[in-house]
Amino acid sequence: MEITLLGFTDHVALGNEEWNPWDADEKNELAASQQRYEANLKKIKYARSHLEQTSLRVQIWGKAAIGLYLWQHIFGGHLEPTDVIAQWREGSQNAGKTYFSFLTGPSVVPGYFSVEAEHVVLVLNGREPTKIAYATQWLHYAQTLMETRKIQHVAVVLLGNEQCNNAWIQPYLKRNGGFVSLLFVTYDYAFVNEEDIFQWPLGVATYRNFPVVEPSWSMLHDPRSYLCNFLGTVYKNSSRETLIEILKQDGLDKLCWIAAREQWQPQETNESFKNYQDALLQSDLTLCPVGINTECYRIYEACSYGSLPVVEDVMTPGDCGNSSAYHSAPLQLLKTMGAPFIFIKNWKELPAILEKEKKMSLQEKIQRRKKLLEWYRNFKAWMRQKFINTLENSFLSSDKG
Repeated sequence: MEITLLGFTDHVALGNEEWNPWDADEKNELAASQQRYEANLKKIKYARSHLEQTSLRVQIWGKAAIGLYLWQHIFGGHLEPTDVIAQWREGSQNAGKTYFSFLTGPSVVPGYFSVEAEHVVLVLNGREPTKIAYATQWLHYAQTLMETRKIQHVAVVLLGNEQCNNAWIQPYLKRNGGFVSLLFVTYDYAFVNEEDIFQWPLGVATYRNFPVVEPSWSMLHDPRSYLCNFLGTVYKNSSRETLIEILKQDGLDKLCWIAAREQWQPQETNESFKNYQDALLQSDLTLCPVGINTECYRIYEACSYGSLPVVEDVMTPGDCGNSSAYHSAPLQLLKTMGAPFIFIKNWKELPAILEKEKKMSLQEKIQRRKKLLEWYRNFKAWMRQKFINTLENSFLSSDKG
């Protein structure tokens, strides 16, 4: 049975009572929004009650940093110990009919930890050959557990290749004679079909320890010092060079926080990371030029701080593109979910956008921030619900068989 939540763009109560961005005159709208949210929840619960009354136990093995986005940002889960460089970290929570446990850290090695669930979600990095070799070891371990009936089902969350060269995973899928029931994969992978292959958000750069950000009153209401920001690498002969030139031509770089470097640096210093977070917090817009792929961590990081992404909406070279389920690549997942971003085809459109920004009142910007933060909160809640529903529908229905 398919449980969809396409209308799930209403206010989602996170149980965080400290943050109340809504002013008194918006209380009615909030109450109506809350009712719609509760009605949605009832629909989900009703649909669930018709599934077989079985509880699933699912163990998530986080062997790629994207697992932390799944667990801490989308699931709102906690990990013990909290130290990000701990060798072993774990957490658990009940969601729907499922008890989820999450394991991560260098000490989580095949054969050296207890498998405490019949259903496993493997979070893997398939971005380049050395990562794929490591991911393959984990798949073979899971396959052995399936063959010896230690586990019943395997799903994979995959940080895919930025050019969507993910052919190596295909033989492991059940549809191709393998054992992996479900694949959640980043970027606009052409094989996404919404049946057993689903698009998954790239999320924030958890490998750089980008935090879960709780919106504050000041984040919503304070004037911001800069119209826009771009902190990043400027590759030769890229649209990023064009972007910098356009900003300099019009003197717009004086109104924006621009820090361009010529080489990519995988590791942040504390100072550079604080600068980056400050830039997001102090800018009304965050410029998101394409890199190897159109989708980038910056988009989600800007959302976390209520800075509206201005996204260069063009396809990058490679095998990413339209799938049988979606025809709006690139960024089809975000577009399908109604992301309230500014999408542009060429950075020449930027001066006009910034002129408009200059004329916006603080009140208009506050409303826009509220809309963005609420959309992002709903997006994460919707992805969580979809993930849970997809696992339950797949695993419970095949259990019956």
